[in-house]
This record gives sequence, structure tokens and C-alpha cells, in this order.
Amino acid sequence: MKCLTLLGSLLLMFAAGCKPEPAAPQTDVPAARSYDARGIVREIAPDRREATIQHQAITNFMGAMTMDFTVRNTNELQNLAPGDEISFKLLVTETNSWIESVRFLSHVIENVTNHIVIFHAPSAELKPGDPMPDFTLTAEDGRPVRFSDFRGRVLAFTFFFTRCPLPDFCPRMDLNFAETRNLLRAATEAPTNWQFLSISFDPEFDLPATLANYAAYYRQADADRWLFSVADTNTLARIAPLLDLMIKHEDNSISHNLRTVVLDPQGRIARQLDGNQWTPRQLADAMLAAARPHTNWSPD
Repeated sequence: MKCLTLLGSLLLMFAAGCKPEPAAPQTDVPAARSYDARGIVREIAPDRREATIQHQAITNFMGAMTMDFTVRNTNELQNLAPGDEISFKLLVTETNSWIESVRFLSHVIENVTNHIVIFHAPSAELKPGDPMPDFTLTAEDGRPVRFSDFRGRVLAFTFFFTRCPLPDFCPRMDLNFAETRNLLRAATEAPTNWQFLSISFDPEFDLPATLANYAAYYRQADADRWLFSVADTNTLARIAPLLDLMIKHEDNSISHNLRTVVLDPQGRIARQLDGNQWTPRQLADAMLAAARPHTNWSPD
């Protein structure tokens, strides 16, 4: 009887040992914060993966503005059109944002174009090979700086403002600049005549001291070939049509699109990267192509 009991115990232990271990919880997926929102559709991308929405203030997150939102489920935008008032949820992680649970509320009869564009003159937009006109900006240390100061170097510049709330807009531009700089510095045979310039379009808030504090986070106390600056309103009004840059002040924030430009050492447009889907590798390739127009280079 004792033998049978011992054998039974051993079988139970063996069976228990054969059970699969429970799956470890995933810890690398950042939790998304959810915000209820409401607004008017201004534009829907042809592939329905993006919608421009003029939204009301989003409680505990950001003020009213007009922005391009990513849509992961394209069915969310079925049967919607510009002028439709909608409710939706905005999901935000540390690096991304998107909308879901889109619901039609009503259709608003109005001229929607005026809500999106303040600076827009497509006929004036510069093309590759065109010289970039010279403009004066204010650097993070308070000194004036001009585009012509960087002649002889490949210059990559982008636009941002320090109060930008969505991680895949201005913060992504800054993170992409940081990673592109790492790629260029890691390539021992790459040219060294390159420079990054981040330009704020919020002159009332982004004073030099604010820019310097903001820059320290992204540059990690290393300002090598990366300058932060701000453009005044008159300068922005002249630059914006040249790059199809759109900016609109709404309540306490700014609606805008995204433009990143590469100038060759002669100050000519070499490449313009629109939106936020480009990668640091693509920018590095564009900068090195502008520095070495007749050679192929890879940051690997």
C-alpha cells in the first residue's frame, strides 16, 4: 500500500512538472492614455489612415487646435467627409498617438478651408536645386543667426514648438534629429561638414532660455553641430509659403504641419521630408548625398 501511495505521489509530481509555465506578462508595450475628444473633420487622406480634425480643447491634455491624427482602423472613417462633426478617443503613448471610436454627430455647413491654412502659396514653394533665401533667426543663446552662416555645410532644419503635446509630432522631429546625428558621428569615413537647426514657430513662448532648457533634454548636454532657434512672426510669414509650411495659432496652442529640409553646402534645397513618417536613416542618407553628391554612403 505504501508503494502504491509513493508511486501515486511521484506521478502527481511528474504531471505537475509537465504543466506549461504561465506566460510572463508583457512589459515592453507602453500603456496608452485615453482622452475623449470632439471636433470637425477638415480632411481625410485618400488611404483613410490619417484625418485632419479641428478639435475642441481636450480635457487634461491640450487646447483646441487643428491637427493630423493617425487612424489605425481605416473603417473608422467610412462614410465621413469634411465638415462632419465627430466624437472620438485619442490614444497617446510615450512615442505615438492615434484615434479610435470615431462617431458621427452632425454635418457643419461652413467654409472649412480657412480653418486649416494661414500660410499657403503653392506657386511659391521651393523645389530641389532652388536656393534657400536668407533669413535671420534668434538662437538659443540670444544671438542672431542666419541660414547663410551655415554655407559650406549641409544643413538639416525642421520646425517645432516646445509646448507641442503629441509625441509623434515635434518630439519625434527632435528625437529623429538626435538619432540622425548619432548615425553621422558613428560613420568614421563620413564627411563632417553637416549641421542641424531646429526652428521654433512660437516666438511668444519659446524665448532663448526656454529653448536652451528644451534643447538640453534632446542633446544630452552635447550641442555638437545642433542649434535650436526661433523665428519671429514676420520671418515665418515669409518662410512658410516657400516650404508649404502651415501654422495657425488656436487658443493657447498651435496647429501645424511638419516640414524638414536639407540644404546643400551652397544653400540650395537638396531634399524636403514632409510629415512624420521619415526615418533617421533616410535623413542621414539625404544629408550625406548632399555632402557627397557623387558617392554612395550608408551609416552602417
